[in-house]
Amino acid sequence: MDFLELIIKNMKQSLFLLSGFLITLLLLSGCNNTTTTKSKEVTIRQPVDTVGFAQYDWQMDSIMTRIDRDQGKALDDKLVYSNIAPSGWKAAVSPHDDYAYVGYMYPAVLKNIKAKTIILFGVAHKAKKLNLEDKIVFDSYDYWKEPYGNVKVSDIREDIIKQLPMGIYEVNDSMQKIEHSVEAIIPFLQYYNKDIEIVSILVPYMSLKTMKKIAEPLARAINKSVKKRNWQWGKDYAIVISTDAVHYGDEDWGGKNFAFNGTGCKANEKTKIHEYEIMKTISGPLSPDGIKEFTEETVDKDNFREYKWTWCGRYSVPLGLLTAYNLQKLNSEDPLTGTAIGYANSIDHPQLDVQDLGMDVTAPAHDHHWVGYVGIGYY
Repeated sequence: MDFLELIIKNMKQSLFLLSGFLITLLLLSGCNNTTTTKSKEVTIRQPVDTVGFAQYDWQMDSIMTRIDRDQGKALDDKLVYSNIAPSGWKAAVSPHDDYAYVGYMYPAVLKNIKAKTIILFGVAHKAKKLNLEDKIVFDSYDYWKEPYGNVKVSDIREDIIKQLPMGIYEVNDSMQKIEHSVEAIIPFLQYYNKDIEIVSILVPYMSLKTMKKIAEPLARAINKSVKKRNWQWGKDYAIVISTDAVHYGDEDWGGKNFAFNGTGCKANEKTKIHEYEIMKTISGPLSPDGIKEFTEETVDKDNFREYKWTWCGRYSVPLGLLTAYNLQKLNSEDPLTGTAIGYANSIDHPQLDVQDLGMDVTAPAHDHHWVGYVGIGYY
């Protein structure tokens, strides 16, 4: 082999080795890309009301101890009807005001929610500020920060959303993160079951006609999603609807006068009687007629954005119940029956002492300013 042939042979060997090195480098580079892909950032919804509601497990433990000790008789009087609903309520209506005021009404309603996954229908108090109406509002959070640890948002949320027609919903964390009506309820649910998962649905301004338009596809989406998981209603999943009842009085309501019957003892009693009448519209066998009557009692007939009677849940209650009604129809079940668990307000029983727990109240409570609380369970 002459000198020129030797040079050519060495060059070919070098090129072969270089090409092999480059191929190996590309393969390793490809492997590195798959292993260094960033995972989705976990998002946690933070509490908005850190005064009226509990933030820590020790606060909740103390709240429950004090309710049992100081309001135990009242709680015992609010029958849970476990003999009627052995596997738990399928749906319930619960208050969401300060723990100091609502007290025993929270456990009276929520202790008979046995399901792990809770679909919560909440009020959208500040919907006007965000120009929201005619759509239900979901969040995109992975967890909600709660007293006994972060509560997981159920994967069923994404299944439900995917099945809904465009135009009847939106995902809006700006609305969800400033709304307190759902977060008030979760700590009590979590007290009874540390493994709960949730789906939060807020209901802003909308007419009854729009509610019906939304409730049917929402019920179908929920039904299909739970059937895929072999979930039983009441046992594996349940609906909880958040509302406070009448906001009453002629003081501290932003310049508005909600003292429809005047003020004082007789006026308050007359107002409570009217509250009982409103409760009756959504108690007993659940029906579209009763839900319609509730809406006619609470929403101005000429302007659905205005109150007729000051229930902040004038949208969450009918939409949540219409969804439950349609779920019942889809499963050919007997009509849900609403059982009145109790009624209270912020001035008809002693406040729960919470100040030493680092908590307080967020509004006054007296004859000129008070709030009603309703508890209803459905089975």
